[in-house]
Amino acid sequence: MTQEDGDLDSLVRRRIRALRVAQGWSLEELAARAHLSQSSLSRIENGQRRLALDQLVTLARALDTTLDQLVETATDDVVTSPSIDGPHGRMRWSIKADPGMSVVRHRMTEPPPENPARMRAHPGREWLVVLSGTAVLMLGHRRIRVETNQAAEFPTMMPHAIGAEGGPCDVLGIYDRDARRGHQRENDSDGDPE
Repeated sequence: MTQEDGDLDSLVRRRIRALRVAQGWSLEELAARAHLSQSSLSRIENGQRRLALDQLVTLARALDTTLDQLVETATDDVVTSPSIDGPHGRMRWSIKADPGMSVVRHRMTEPPPENPARMRAHPGREWLVVLSGTAVLMLGHRRIRVETNQAAEFPTMMPHAIGAEGGPCDVLGIYDRDARRGHQRENDSDGDPE
């Protein structure tokens, strides 16, 4: 066994115990859910019993996680820097766990378009939080004020647009894969951010 194997073994054992404790379960409760004896689970957590793949799969299911998550290591960088969209001044961060998701920071200075024909609809979901100022979300026929520290979530198949009210506002948006594609197509076609 190499040092790395030993570190992973120790990490997995600590993670099993931490997940059990976070759920508020005793050794007995998790053992019953995983169809193991309480003493076997205790020895697994304490490093006195070899980790077997079939037991790890069963424990992962019982802990409502996946085997991948149970054994993943933190070798990737924790901190990431944004890419910057020059023409629109937006910062975009990709989410490592799901590259189809992205987080985008917008600084908005203009109100949303008055003309409903300028609102966009596309597949996906969007979530946003206003970091400063007041945003106006046009959603179908509704005009919704979203103030600092308030969030909004909506399906992007509903015609929508967002802008500032009463001065600049900063918005942090999270787009799923489909919403991100829809926003990229819109910006490529007319160069006008929502």
